[in-house]
Amino acid sequence: MYQVHDWAEVHRLFHREGVSKTGIAGRLGMSRNTVARLLGLSEPPRYERVAAGSKLDSHRGSILGMLDEDETAPATVILGRLRRDGYEGGVTILKDYLREVRPLFVVSKSYQRTSYLPGEIGHVDWWEPPLRVPVGRGVTRQVFGLVTTLPHSAAHAAVFAHAKALADFLPAVSGTLQRLGGAPEKMVVDRDTSIVVPRSRPARVHSEVAALLGAMRIRPVILGPRKPESKGQVERTISYLEGSFLPLRRFESIDDLQAQHDTWAAEVAFARYHRRVGARVGDAWTVERGFLGRLPDPLPDVDQYREVRVTKDGFCRVGDADYSLPPGLSGRRVQVRASQQEVIIFSEGHQVARHRRSFVPADVVLDAKHARALRLTREAHDRLHEADTELPDVDLGRYDALTEVSS
Repeated sequence: MYQVHDWAEVHRLFHREGVSKTGIAGRLGMSRNTVARLLGLSEPPRYERVAAGSKLDSHRGSILGMLDEDETAPATVILGRLRRDGYEGGVTILKDYLREVRPLFVVSKSYQRTSYLPGEIGHVDWWEPPLRVPVGRGVTRQVFGLVTTLPHSAAHAAVFAHAKALADFLPAVSGTLQRLGGAPEKMVVDRDTSIVVPRSRPARVHSEVAALLGAMRIRPVILGPRKPESKGQVERTISYLEGSFLPLRRFESIDDLQAQHDTWAAEVAFARYHRRVGARVGDAWTVERGFLGRLPDPLPDVDQYREVRVTKDGFCRVGDADYSLPPGLSGRRVQVRASQQEVIIFSEGHQVARHRRSFVPADVVLDAKHARALRLTREAHDRLHEADTELPDVDLGRYDALTEVSS
């Protein structure tokens, strides 16, 4: 590489002394192309040292992962983690890199909290109200509500269930999107085990959740652990529900709870003026619905399917309740389709029973026809078992005659 003095001498000879490019090349012992290149530089060439690489380079991905979990993690804590992974560099270059990348995570989180385009994003979370409702036979059970919010308009929907497992999340999220009138582009979820595969790295939603959201053209956004502020809209909505919806209310069943909430949401929650939105929630929601994706028709099937074995007394267990079946199926394996409302049982592709879903622990759901058939079957079995049946003597000689064997 030619130095600054080479550039200066070429320019001096050409501009001051009027020496030709060929003459300069001969005088300075360089090619004519090099002379032309130096003359084409308006400024002297600068030596730029090629970076030899940093000891931090192979650990940048780990650092970004830690900041994704906690963007406030101090450099000393991150350094300790990197040491266990074999990092041999110092803390100074680590701090320099953190100063460069940490603001990206803070800004991203701030944007997610405060700036929303219509139809861009939805926030989802489970609500655990301090509430138990009757489920029958004098029994009460806790309820959970899946709350979905649209941060742009502050509109929300809630669907209630008696548990918060994967089988409960699927119909609940489908129900909230039906109530909101469409699907946002992205859906922010936390790492609840009903949504995200436990201890998966990188974090991923259950295949059933991925299938449902994929059918609705929604991209899931999984938050890092301990980041409730990143879905602040749904957190604030849950606080609003506890303070404005629950007080002084009584519920006869989960269906009554659902109906009361839906009515209250339409008449109160959507009618209120929201300061951040700058309008009534219902008015903003009417606009945002035009930006939501259309839900598929028909909606994806969110029922739960399983195969169970029928007990000796003609029942099969679904959840924590037993459901009756017609006689003759004891010991067989049957297929069950369960929703939040009913249980349908099939044997070899044919429907053999249909019951309303029960959430009473250890309940026995008995169809009257099944009960009568089971009683008749048992009575017939008892009569056969208790009868003194007389069998006539058998002349074994006839078998010898048939085989032409002499006695």
